[in-house]
Amino acid sequence: MELQLLLDNLTNPALLFFFLGLLAVQLKSDLEIPGTSSKFISLYLLFSIGFKGGQELAHSQLDSEIMWSLLFGILLALVIPLYTFFFLKRKLGVWNAGAIAASYGSVSAVTFVTSVSFLEMLEIDFGGHMVAVMALMEAPSIIVGVLLLNLFNKEVEHKVSFGHVLKHALTNGSVILIIGSLIIGFLANDAQAQGIEPFTTDIFKGFLAVFLLDMGITSGKKLASFLQNGWFALAFAIIVPLINGCVVAVISQWVTSSEGNQFLFAILAASASYIAVPAAMKLAAPKANPSLYLPMALAITFPLNITLGMPLYLSIIHAF
Repeated sequence: MELQLLLDNLTNPALLFFFLGLLAVQLKSDLEIPGTSSKFISLYLLFSIGFKGGQELAHSQLDSEIMWSLLFGILLALVIPLYTFFFLKRKLGVWNAGAIAASYGSVSAVTFVTSVSFLEMLEIDFGGHMVAVMALMEAPSIIVGVLLLNLFNKEVEHKVSFGHVLKHALTNGSVILIIGSLIIGFLANDAQAQGIEPFTTDIFKGFLAVFLLDMGITSGKKLASFLQNGWFALAFAIIVPLINGCVVAVISQWVTSSEGNQFLFAILAASASYIAVPAAMKLAAPKANPSLYLPMALAITFPLNITLGMPLYLSIIHAF
């Protein structure tokens, strides 16, 4: 069953478009998605998943499981950057450790969206509140990363105002859109939601496929320069996300009984941010190397999770 799950995932059209993007770069093709179109599609995906999550949340009873899920998500976003920072600091220095730790403590909205599509393909239910969990996991890891940088960075002139970075993290466009869409979806009644339903449902997978094509092209371009940084960063970008995902796939059963929710917790713990965190780290960690932490999240961890990670975490959940 697990092998069939892996094969089904690897033949998913959206995922194959990601590989097509990687192949296009290797063939030195001029294939590309215009920047404005790519940005629109990413905004659409965040809007759609947020709105649908708000609708699901409106039809859910606010109970202890939802509250524990929100707290568990925030806890993951606080713990992961803490332990990864001290692990990374020895090899990569304080600046890079802070930026990478914040990236891996935070989440990838696109990985989450792809995972939701994976669950829908398998007809596995999940709670709408998991969108809120994802949104709440963005900022805490950035906050922890900045605190660690300010504690361990000896260069006074490069210490950044905590309040300034916190404001930047909370007003990041992706955070605002996902939380705003969640609230709007929660407030809209069924008749109002049905009025925009084709936009939030029918065309979703098509837009996801085009967006993953763009992600494949972007990843392919960043991969070559990243590989020049040595084996440690590559090993970290593969091993640590898999450990995080596998561990959370097991322990999340004490937070929620839903198989779909457990899977989403695992994928959130395993994912790394390559949108919100890099934007914040430009300000908070000016000496960190973007050609290190950005390709780690986008070119290594992202494809790892959407190919091998998703069937692996689901298999672990089935086993337990």
